[in-house]
Amino acid sequence: MGKFALVSLAVGLATSSSVMAATQIEWWHAMGGANGEKVDEIAATFNAAQDDYEVKPVFKGNYTETMTSAIAAFRAKQQPALVQVFEVGTASMMAAEGAIYPVYQLMQDTDQAFDQDDYLSAVTGYYTDNNGNMLSLPFNSSTPVLYYNKEQFEQAGVSVPRTWQELGDVAQTLVENGVECGFTTAWQSWIQLENFSARHDLPFASKANGFAGLDTELQFNSPAQVAHIEQMRAWQQDGVFSYGGRRSDSASKFYSQECAMHMESSAGYAGVKRNADFDFGVAQLPYNDELIDTPQNTIIGGASLWVLQGKSEAEYEAVAAFLSFLSQADVQADWHQFSGYLPITEAAYELTAEQGFYEANPGTDVAVKQMTAVTPTEHSKGLRLGNFVQIRDIINEELEAVWAGDKTAQVALDAAVERGNALLRKFEKAND
Repeated sequence: MGKFALVSLAVGLATSSSVMAATQIEWWHAMGGANGEKVDEIAATFNAAQDDYEVKPVFKGNYTETMTSAIAAFRAKQQPALVQVFEVGTASMMAAEGAIYPVYQLMQDTDQAFDQDDYLSAVTGYYTDNNGNMLSLPFNSSTPVLYYNKEQFEQAGVSVPRTWQELGDVAQTLVENGVECGFTTAWQSWIQLENFSARHDLPFASKANGFAGLDTELQFNSPAQVAHIEQMRAWQQDGVFSYGGRRSDSASKFYSQECAMHMESSAGYAGVKRNADFDFGVAQLPYNDELIDTPQNTIIGGASLWVLQGKSEAEYEAVAAFLSFLSQADVQADWHQFSGYLPITEAAYELTAEQGFYEANPGTDVAVKQMTAVTPTEHSKGLRLGNFVQIRDIINEELEAVWAGDKTAQVALDAAVERGNALLRKFEKAND
């Protein structure tokens, strides 16, 4: 065999050995479309940056399907190392103590540089235990903001509302000036009850919104929340507010200029920019200044990454390295700028500002400011409620009865609390 052939064989064996030595982990996620392609890109960048580990992203469907698949796989001992779970599944993941490997513990065990103070507390608070330890790593987090049609505002001679009182007046003026409806809202439970409660430092549920124990009870039928929903009912009847669906279906009412304002996720910015054939602005979610002088932070939606038990030490080394990579300022800034989701670190936010992204895309920093202006309280830290997917469905049913004029706000919210509490008791019993 010639010298060149020997060298080629040696290189080939070395390359094969390197590939064989790479520890592979699967990352199950619920990111479809462009975001899914970006997830693949992120993993490929990590894989290309080193030879020790290989992350294999696997799309498992929507949030519910992904979480259900992970649970079934764990029971069959075929679970991935890493899975993306939406925020309403947090209580269920926490209750599965033998199934999860807390992120803070993983990072300590693998000697990764990891300082929780580097992360935005308003984001990470949703995913920490009562001692402030991070259980999962936030990946795609968003919070609701107010989108408004600048052209319709100018024509009606109105300014951007800061409070709910101002929003009602502005919406009425817009309607009087020919706009079909003043405002609409996406994700009604998340924005009009969960975030309304947080914004005004009101309990959505007892026991610090479920953070302090499974024996929590829903409390969103208090006078303040009832008055808010009752006011929206009156606005619906007057045409000032127009209901457009449980999820983000109402966006079409804003894109078509039927409604001049739209309350939607901050992650909806790209969709608004793509579909709105008019000049629009982004503002913070309004607050009721009769309830609170300085509004609290809003709470997040989206999902985080959970590490599952049952893997090897080498696989956990790979997971820890990947989570450190995801937390890097340049990686987070790129994901934030591409997707519209919040950056999870202060460094990523600062880098995005330095790169001129916020200046070039006005309004994209509103959500970050809204989330970080004040220190979260036990009522604005987030929610940790079992069976919350089903509870949200109940809330949606009851709110739709309000918009249809079939129930008053008090009757509907009382019913939602009673029905929701029954599901909380089931969850408590199953995880006691």
